[in-house]
Amino acid sequence: MIQRKHYLEDLISLRDKQVIKVVTGIRRCGKSTLFELYQDDLLSSGVEPKQIISCNLEAGEYADIIDHKALYQLISDQLLPDKMNYIFLDEVQCVSDFQKAVDALFIKKNCDVYIAGSNAFLLSGELATLLSGRYIEIRMLPLSFKEFVSAYPEDSNIDRLYQEYIHNSSFPYTLQLTRSKDIGQYLEGIYDSIVIKDIVTRRRIADVTMLK
Repeated sequence: MIQRKHYLEDLISLRDKQVIKVVTGIRRCGKSTLFELYQDDLLSSGVEPKQIISCNLEAGEYADIIDHKALYQLISDQLLPDKMNYIFLDEVQCVSDFQKAVDALFIKKNCDVYIAGSNAFLLSGELATLLSGRYIEIRMLPLSFKEFVSAYPEDSNIDRLYQEYIHNSSFPYTLQLTRSKDIGQYLEGIYDSIVIKDIVTRRRIADVTMLK
């Protein structure tokens, strides 16, 4: 797993600060992995596992969590009254009026709240309206070339690595694929997800073929 040090340091510096931490970025750029890395850091610093409440709201086990009331109840039932609670809500846009649950958790004692979602649903202008200035946004990108190179510590051929970086993209998961065919299909899947799930849904576009 590539250590996304720049983003991880941002989260560490904001730990226990009275502000909602919002991680935004294109689909599959590594937001969920960043949360995992940060949770590992919390555990290594002495935080107990039960102090960490983490939900990926795209996962099947949260299919019934469709509104802010259900989300708030889900999290509040797990809160520890006498210790800091680190709350991670990934793909938070899956819950309608999620900001109401986030705000309600934010104002509770001993709650440190982190949320993540796609840029298409968490645009900066809308965040300012939804969360009323109570947040700091961390804008995440796919791998930088430096991060990409770190995945190949035994390879010193920078020119070859750069060509691979340009050709195969900077999306982290492509590092686990070896065939160009598989990489191409994976990138096509990301493209379709962005077009269909984000743009078409958000803009209510009827003619998808014309859009493509």
